[in-house]
Amino acid sequence: RTKKECKTENTMWFSSSLTQSSPLSLYKPNLHSSQSLTLPTKTPTARADAVCSSTTPLILPSHVNSITSTSNPFVKHCVKLRNSSSYRHSHGSVLLVGSTPIREMYSFQESKDEKASRIDCLLLHENSQVPEDFIESGIRIVRVSSLVMKKLCGVQSTESIDAVSLVKIPSTFLNLDDDHCLDSSKWFPSAFRILVLDGIQDPGNLGTLLRSAVAFGWDGAFLLPGCCDPFNEKALRASRGASFQLPMVSGQWSHLHSLFDGLKMKILAGDPGSKDRPVSCLTYELARSLIDTKLCLVLGSEGGGISEEAREAAELVSIRMSGEFESLNVSVAGGIFLFMLQPQNKELVK
Repeated sequence: RTKKECKTENTMWFSSSLTQSSPLSLYKPNLHSSQSLTLPTKTPTARADAVCSSTTPLILPSHVNSITSTSNPFVKHCVKLRNSSSYRHSHGSVLLVGSTPIREMYSFQESKDEKASRIDCLLLHENSQVPEDFIESGIRIVRVSSLVMKKLCGVQSTESIDAVSLVKIPSTFLNLDDDHCLDSSKWFPSAFRILVLDGIQDPGNLGTLLRSAVAFGWDGAFLLPGCCDPFNEKALRASRGASFQLPMVSGQWSHLHSLFDGLKMKILAGDPGSKDRPVSCLTYELARSLIDTKLCLVLGSEGGGISEEAREAAELVSIRMSGEFESLNVSVAGGIFLFMLQPQNKELVK
């Protein structure tokens, strides 16, 4: 290779087909071809820090078992996955931080016959024990130093963080703008109760709503424009793995209308009150009347509430409050709605 070729921009991504014995490879894309160049796999040492040079291809061989340098290209790739939504989705990979969400995601996937996602690699602090669930899992484990762990997590202290993993974005996540899958009957395995998020920008609120939807047995979530990325690190932390469990679709109002019309779904929208529109109150009687009805629940943004499209399409419903506040936080209100209207709620509303 010429020096000029070696100076081209190093855009790297994680191999999508890893096993315990296969190399964990970083590639340079060929911008003029649909194929990527797989680079040589041998390096002189078992540490990833020695892999990088101006003339050596960027690669992490199968025998590499530790990373100690924050300048390592693979570390930079992981950090970019954490920080950039477009980078995450272009590479189909997520950086999942913390042993608890990793364990929850892994346990959920192990319980399924068809795994919607998988852990490509577990990056473990050099002084930490291998989690019991992963001892015989066959998942690639790479030890990292404290400095590297801080870089990966974006925090000053890693006392409570001993593991980070690279996880594939689940196949249950569908971006309609990319895939152009217009057959709404294929968006969700079941569509009896669908949560619609209308411009939810706070990742903590979005993650909490996804977590509540899983907890109360809802079938999926539809993300309208303006919503933050459900694989944002804060959303992942708040969802406690729900982003990998709940089928999700990202699309436009036009897509959503095809879901309403195709499946004959009733549309409710949470609203604290409207002067120009009648607003029903969320009661046990209302929940009882909807037990056998296919339902979409629309929840709006923290500041502006639901959009005009939602107001025109939905029946507005509010939560009765005896206090003097005008409204509840959307994740709190959403939790109440999701609980009251959950599909398993027949005994509660009798």
